[in-house]
Amino acid sequence: LNASICSALAETYHQLAFDTLCEQVRKSVRSDPGNKWMFEQSNPSAHPFRIRSECIRRGDVPLVFRERTPVRLDLTHSCWSDIFFLAMDYPEAARVINISVDLGVHNAESGEAEVKAPIEVYVRVIPKSVIRISSIDLEVSKEISDLADLFNFGNDYLSLLKAGIIVSGLIPPSFEELQDSVTLQEILQSVLGQGLGLELVTNVNNIPRGSRLAVSTNLLASIIPLLMRLTSQTANLTGSITNDERRLVASRAILGEWLGGSGGGWQDSGGIWPGIKEIKGRLAKPSDPEYNISRGALLPDHTILEGDKLSADAAQKLCQSIVLLHGGMAQDVGPILEMVTEKYLLRLTKEFEARKLSQQIYNEIKAALCAGDIKKLAQLTTKHWNGPLKAIIPWATNEFTERIIARASAAFGVRYWGFLMLGGMSGGGMAMFCDPEHKAEFKAGILDIMRKTKNELQTWLPFAIDPQVYDFEINHNGTVADAVPAFPHKYYQQLNSHIQRASAGSESAAYTEQVDQYLVNECAAYYLGTTQKESTTTAAVSSETHTGKEEDQSLSKDLQTGFDRQQHEAFREQIKRGVIGLAKNRLPEATVIEDVQDIDVIHCDVPVSPPREADKVVSVGEQAIRNGEVAALSLAAGVGTRWTQGAAVIKALNPFIMLGDRHRSFLDIQIAKTVLTQQKYNAKIPHVITTGFLTHEPIEQYVSQLQKSDSAGVLPPIYLSRGVTVHHRLIPTVRDLQFLWQEVSNEKLTPIKQKVRDMQRNGLTKWAQAKGEGSDYTDNTAVQRFNPPGHWYEVPNAMKNGVLGRLLTDHPTVKTLMLHNIDTLGVSVDPAALGRHLESKNVLTFEVVPRRCNDKGGGLARVNGSVRMLEGLAQPHEENELALRYYNSNTTWIQIDALLSYFALTRDDIINNVENEAKIMDAIRIVALHLPTYATIKEVKYRWGPGCEDVYPVTQFEKLWSDMSALQDLQCGFMVVPRFRGQQLKDKSELDSWANDGSKDFVENLCSFP
Repeated sequence: LNASICSALAETYHQLAFDTLCEQVRKSVRSDPGNKWMFEQSNPSAHPFRIRSECIRRGDVPLVFRERTPVRLDLTHSCWSDIFFLAMDYPEAARVINISVDLGVHNAESGEAEVKAPIEVYVRVIPKSVIRISSIDLEVSKEISDLADLFNFGNDYLSLLKAGIIVSGLIPPSFEELQDSVTLQEILQSVLGQGLGLELVTNVNNIPRGSRLAVSTNLLASIIPLLMRLTSQTANLTGSITNDERRLVASRAILGEWLGGSGGGWQDSGGIWPGIKEIKGRLAKPSDPEYNISRGALLPDHTILEGDKLSADAAQKLCQSIVLLHGGMAQDVGPILEMVTEKYLLRLTKEFEARKLSQQIYNEIKAALCAGDIKKLAQLTTKHWNGPLKAIIPWATNEFTERIIARASAAFGVRYWGFLMLGGMSGGGMAMFCDPEHKAEFKAGILDIMRKTKNELQTWLPFAIDPQVYDFEINHNGTVADAVPAFPHKYYQQLNSHIQRASAGSESAAYTEQVDQYLVNECAAYYLGTTQKESTTTAAVSSETHTGKEEDQSLSKDLQTGFDRQQHEAFREQIKRGVIGLAKNRLPEATVIEDVQDIDVIHCDVPVSPPREADKVVSVGEQAIRNGEVAALSLAAGVGTRWTQGAAVIKALNPFIMLGDRHRSFLDIQIAKTVLTQQKYNAKIPHVITTGFLTHEPIEQYVSQLQKSDSAGVLPPIYLSRGVTVHHRLIPTVRDLQFLWQEVSNEKLTPIKQKVRDMQRNGLTKWAQAKGEGSDYTDNTAVQRFNPPGHWYEVPNAMKNGVLGRLLTDHPTVKTLMLHNIDTLGVSVDPAALGRHLESKNVLTFEVVPRRCNDKGGGLARVNGSVRMLEGLAQPHEENELALRYYNSNTTWIQIDALLSYFALTRDDIINNVENEAKIMDAIRIVALHLPTYATIKEVKYRWGPGCEDVYPVTQFEKLWSDMSALQDLQCGFMVVPRFRGQQLKDKSELDSWANDGSKDFVENLCSFP
């Protein structure tokens, strides 16, 4: 067995374990007695429920029913113990305390907030056999007239509303498979009556994504009981629901999340219960559908802490001491939950001991809460945060969170009591405890601290909104319903906008038909009966992609300088005509691609025999370092779209790992390695950092701060090589999207997740067609519309911008450059690797590592008999890459003078770059003509509302450095290095394995942080 096969087997078993767990939960959800019937319906007339007669609209009096639901705030989830996979296997340890709360955004100026139920759902019967759904907070409306649209969770922003309609039992999920024989109108007629339909309107009051308050789950859990009330599935139409009904709603909310391809933990629907409650997993009984399948039942037991279970003033003290926050960060908690599950399944000693400690702390938290000792409670949640939570998942914290905690503690001293992580991770929704006598001062102070800290870190971390502070109250009713005279005022504002647009002819005929006369009349009647002081029309609403508030589209001076419009228009035309594209990246089918032979590589991954030969090689490298002949070059011009899922965050500055006493960024680590090598060999190693229009100014500021604080003078000479060349991204063609999704293999998903992914891809295809395939991508900020042209340009940029010339002037002994990606964390100026390169007499020596199954993007191959680096984009068949033993680390040793000679340049030309500008530019263009330009698809985030963001595919063009190895008249070599040295971190989901397989320790031992 080799490393590639072992890694493939490990990944297969890993995925199989998760698929098995998912199937177990799916079966339990579907087998729940309250849900099972919904998968057995096949005849609309046999639908078991009918609309309550009192819900039918009579005359001109609209009957609107409203459900108001709090969200949940968890005091502890015992280290994510409510994740279904954990709770159903280890129910004894699945224990949560959470609180149902009403919220209002704290107004820093007035010091007041309107605290109310954060989730409101409205429904009424309408005189048209359709389902009309609207989200007031998202400003999206849609009319559904067929089952295909209702069961499509990927073509709009209303998937939660659709899921709620389905799992409420109004339109049971079994009808999804019967679309050819059953219509939506037939089902509505059976349940509601001839010619009738429903209008469902939701409103989430000022809670953005990332709040960690389970807003999505509780929105779903608010839709479900309201529709159950209308269809006689609950005892009462209004008021509260019974505990058994709450359990049924919770079960259906879980079903709704799984139908939509998501799923968190069972505590998330806690908002439908009132007050403060303890939620505990329970062992499955013979009467449970999970019996003999899992140890635990799907649903936990809820115990409301009241009466003699809780001191009389505990709830009041809690409200007086907790300050609820949103730090502004929007992060995907999914990878965190997967890491938690993986560590639980592996029973890793350190993490399992932390889980046992968490159970002890849980008992103390409950005791302190019940006794009303909130200061003690704050100490315990802080202990839980700094202990078990970080021990199991170090990535639950981040630099922003640590800074605001430290600053709050320093600013308020004994008035600051402690920290509370909410939900899966910190940075978004969080809470702090303070002395209640100073709460008003604390709220103002912590808001100021968060805003200032966000401004410091906004290019380092993915912020979606400005930080917020909430006022809150404990909700002692849970979810409740009542009858109201109308929908909220904002609904009619948006409806009025629809009507005005339709009457002005700005909408399509199909959409105009949706604005029925009865809605026009109702909107007019509403405005006649109310004041219109707020009746300014809101932004246009549609079920199409939001464009939001666009920034000025004009290019900055820097972008104008680096943007070649003529070249761009040529690329764009070629994309539209299919001359270039993803399929065109590939070499011809007849190309012979083989794995390399042992004689094709230099081995630096195994001990050299005899030892004296190894000592000689190392000595050559050490002497070159001592002589000042080596410089490092870190590629940091891009933003690392995979690392942040498309957010415009500078990867080089992202403080992703705690090393030493604080979080460190990729750039911190690269500089610290150079510092240690300098100290070890008593030499100066110049360090070039390449930047682009996206990254230059923040990196420049960061380096300037480092240099100002370098009182000991240990930093290497740092040079910033600014690249100004930019390309404009394009809307991808459907041809390229289909190639990406169909020709390139994708992870096999569960049937439900696969269905959701297919729907999302169908929506993206329609988006590309609507926007114009191959047209300029304009619906975003400048940093998302443009991209650097690929890392091939970074060395030529250093030639023409004067940085390489300054380096050679300042350090004339430098002969060798070590080029590497900013995320290749194990690479350093290693004397053994350097010595082997120097002895090889190569102009370029590329480092490669043994391949793992998830390594995608290129490898070392024999291409028609010639050894070269072969990009994954260029391989005729994807399976070709898997047959290559060695993966491209993109680290390259460069002999400067020999490379300049290949460009027909000299040191003097580069040192005097201003007077030789034309010569240098011509030389770069000539070499560039011999290298391919690839069309690639990347993901970018588009933020269009408070914490709301979408991810879109965009086409961009790149030239890649490793293609230099294909130039026949350039002497290149290839060196196999240990994986610890060449491994790259491209995705945050890789962090946990990187930290636990020895890579983190290896990197830390290479560093000396200034």
